[in-house]
Amino acid sequence: MFEHFTVAMRHTAGSPKSGDAAYTVLSEQDFGNACAEITAWDGYEATPLVSLAGLAGKIGVDRIDYKHEGPRFGLGSFKALGGSYAALRVLQRELSRQSGQDVSLEEIRKGAHKHACAGITLVSATDGNHGRSLAWGCQRFGAPCRIYIHAEVSEGRAVAMRELGAEVIRITGDYDESVLLAKKEAEENGWFVVSDTSWEGYTEPPRDVMAGYCVMTREVCETLEQAPTHVFLQGGVGGLAASVAAALRQYYGAESPRVVIVEPELAACLFDSARNGKATNFAIQEETIMAGLSCGEPSGMAWEILAEEASDFLTIPDSIVAPAVRLLANAETGDPVVEAGESAVAGLAALIAACQAPDLAEQLGLGPKARVLLIGSEGVTDPAIYAAIMAGQNNV
Repeated sequence: MFEHFTVAMRHTAGSPKSGDAAYTVLSEQDFGNACAEITAWDGYEATPLVSLAGLAGKIGVDRIDYKHEGPRFGLGSFKALGGSYAALRVLQRELSRQSGQDVSLEEIRKGAHKHACAGITLVSATDGNHGRSLAWGCQRFGAPCRIYIHAEVSEGRAVAMRELGAEVIRITGDYDESVLLAKKEAEENGWFVVSDTSWEGYTEPPRDVMAGYCVMTREVCETLEQAPTHVFLQGGVGGLAASVAAALRQYYGAESPRVVIVEPELAACLFDSARNGKATNFAIQEETIMAGLSCGEPSGMAWEILAEEASDFLTIPDSIVAPAVRLLANAETGDPVVEAGESAVAGLAALIAACQAPDLAEQLGLGPKARVLLIGSEGVTDPAIYAAIMAGQNNV
C-alpha cells in the first residue's frame, strides 16, 4: 500500500531556542481579535478534524488528526481566514485615516462604508488560494480587487478569482516575480497590497493574514483532548506554519508539539533557511505539483517564529503527492473519505514516508506514542488537476 512513499527525503534539524517570537510577532491579542471577528462572519462554521486511525495503525503511530480545510467558507482552503481578514483590516486603517475617525470592523462588515470602500483598490500576488480569499473579501466589503498570478497557476484557479469579481493579471514569470509586479503597480497607482508574505517595511497585512489563520488552530485545540506530540506543517513562504506554531505554543505552552516543516524539494526556501541559520531565498528551477507551496522567498516575519519553534525541516519529492491524495480520497486505510488538494497532503506524505524510513523516524521521534496533527490546508481547489490525479497521473 505504501510502496509509493518509500523515498529518500532531505532532513535538517532546526535550532529551536527559547525565545518569545511566538508571543511577540503574533500576540495573543492579534489572535484574539482575529478570532472574534472571523467567527462573527456569515457562513462561519468550524471545519472537520478527521481522525485517521486506520492510517495511524498501519504506519505505527498512536494517532493522526487531519484538519480538513476544504469546506472553509465555501472557498476550499484555510486561506479564506487570512486574506479576507487582512483585507478588512487594510480597509479599516485606510477608512479611519480618510475620515479622521475610528472605523470599526463591524461597520465595514455590515456595509456602512461601501461607497468609500469602492475607491480603495486591494491587490496581491498569489498561487491561487490567497487571491481567491482576497477576492471573496473584497466582494463582501465592496472594494475593487486586482490579483497577479504567475505562468504556472492553473486557469481553473484564475477563473475562480474572476468569478468573485477580481481582475486577474497573469505574468510570464514565477511567483516571486508576480509579487514584485504587484508591489510596483500598487506603488504607482496608490493601491494597497494585501500580501501573505512580509518584507522590510511591510508587516501589517501579513501579520493580519497569519492572525486570521489562528481560527483554524483554535478549533483544533478546542477539539483535541490532549496536545499532539508532533505537527507536520507545509512550508510555502512560512505564514501558515508560523501562525500554527505560534498559536500552538500560546495554547499549550511547554506541552506544545514538535514542529516539523515540510516543503517540496523544488521550492525549499525554509529548508535552506534552517540550514543557513537565516532567511534564505531559493531559486526555483522547476514548478512543483504543490502549486500553493511554490515559493522561493520566505516571509521574514514568519521566519522569526519558525527559527525558534521548528525542530525539523523536510523536503519531499513530487512523486509521493498524488498517491497521498488518492489514499485519502479512496479511504485506502479504512478512514473517512477526504477530498484534498495537492498542497494539503504535504505533511501527510512526509509522515508516511518518514515512518517507512526507520532512521528518519527515530530522528523525528515518531513511534507508537506519537500523536500527529496534520493541517489539510485545501480541498479540491482545481477540479481538473484533482481529476487527473485521481485518474492515476502523478505529475500534472
